[in-house]
Amino acid sequence: MTLALRICFSALAVAFTVLPVAATTVRGSVALVGSLDPMVRRHKDFSGVVVWLEPVNKADPPAPSKPAQMLQKDKTFQPHVLAVPVGGRVSFPNLDPIFHNAFSNFNGQIFDVGLYKPGQSRTVVFKRPGIVRVFCNIHPQMSAIIAVMDTPYFAVTDKAGSFEIGNVPPGDYQLHLFHERASAETLDSLARRIVVEVAALELAPMQISESGYLPVEHKNKYDKDYPPVIEDQPAYSGARK
Repeated sequence: MTLALRICFSALAVAFTVLPVAATTVRGSVALVGSLDPMVRRHKDFSGVVVWLEPVNKADPPAPSKPAQMLQKDKTFQPHVLAVPVGGRVSFPNLDPIFHNAFSNFNGQIFDVGLYKPGQSRTVVFKRPGIVRVFCNIHPQMSAIIAVMDTPYFAVTDKAGSFEIGNVPPGDYQLHLFHERASAETLDSLARRIVVEVAALELAPMQISESGYLPVEHKNKYDKDYPPVIEDQPAYSGARK
């Protein structure tokens, strides 16, 4: 091969080299308005809003993630709102001195880890996208949200209402939000199309109205009312044999 041909082929190889697409960050903030929740009204706690970006042209599969945890501590689920990708594993460690039984009988994903004692844990793999509402079969005051995302681009707001979604390639996306005390109509009205370019994107502040929200008491995993003071019974106390 002559020197001229080698130079020609080298130039073509450089021309057709596929360079990696630069990813960027999408930031923003969400405020909750019209709320009756004391943490929102008095302390301006705007945490727990799930924000995600859905690619318009093609669905990017969620990246493998590390196992997440939803602690059972002080008779609460911590964190109260957790977002994981499809296929994500979530463990439920029991850090209380009493028994717990996390379950969900809603459409997001039905599961029941059973009753287990302090110091133990159970794990659930979430196999399909959706909103999973989690409860404890022993303590009716315990509730949580697990948002299972069919996209790698998601975040949950912090107390100030801020969020940051990293490693977002340039392109067109549909922006979605979820908050447990907002109506479907309110959330649908906030969805919109955005364009992500190479530079970091700062979205305009958003608001989610909780006006009209009415809490509904849930049933236990048997679809029955909770018995009174069930944890005082020996079978549910970690301190008794």
